[in-house]
Amino acid sequence: MYRKALIGTGFLWLATLVSALAVVYSTQMGRELTAELGKAQKTRDELRYEQERLLLEKGAWSAYGRVEKVAREKLGMHVPAPAEQVLVPSE
Repeated sequence: MYRKALIGTGFLWLATLVSALAVVYSTQMGRELTAELGKAQKTRDELRYEQERLLLEKGAWSAYGRVEKVAREKLGMHVPAPAEQVLVPSE
């Protein structure tokens, strides 16, 4: 009878130890995942900021006035005079 009680007590101690280790492990994993989530959210915010900046830059580069300025200065283009305009008939 004493031996059964000793085995039962030993089993309960082992189960308690395994349970405690599982709690420690799950707590640590939770902390690591929370830290990883924080890094991912920071990266997301940085990418959103860069996307907004690039959209503004794209708008500035494609503005009509800038396109016209580049066409005049770098490409030597001009608005054709009425005598230079040629109408192409559509078929």
